[in-house]
Amino acid sequence: MTTEPQGLRWDGFAEACPEIADRAAERFRRQELCMLGTLRADGSPRISPCELDFCEGHLILGMMWQSRKALDLLRDPRCVLHSCTTERMGTEGDAKVTARARDVRDPELRQAYRDAVKARIDWAPDEPSFHAFSIEVVSAGFITFAEPRIVMAWDPIRGTRTLPFPDGD
Repeated sequence: MTTEPQGLRWDGFAEACPEIADRAAERFRRQELCMLGTLRADGSPRISPCELDFCEGHLILGMMWQSRKALDLLRDPRCVLHSCTTERMGTEGDAKVTARARDVRDPELRQAYRDAVKARIDWAPDEPSFHAFSIEVVSAGFITFAEPRIVMAWDPIRGTRTLPFPDGD
């Protein structure tokens, strides 16, 4: 029997692996969203764009109340986040985060999230009509095809690793 991997809150991940966390945070902040992969009830994958914000040491995903992706995460918290690729050559780099999403119920953290959204787009969702999930990082990676080409991976067992760039063979 295998146990589910424990994840790190964003600030813990950033402390454990600043090489990837800093690059991922820059990409996520610049684009103000990510692609979120969840698991449907039948086990098939779903991918959806999702807004995100950083507050109080958390990376928080906000979602419309009872949206399909929110219901997916309430049923099964396993997910993956991917930075949005905006050009074919991948020179901006791709951040990938495997995680567990935790439903944010704490009123103070929910308010901090609402304040972060308000600061970013001059609007905030009304309580209680939205979902907020804190991301707990299980593993992460970053790759860029720009020179110098970079391939990095992190997980709590093996730590941060620089990997050889794929040759394409």
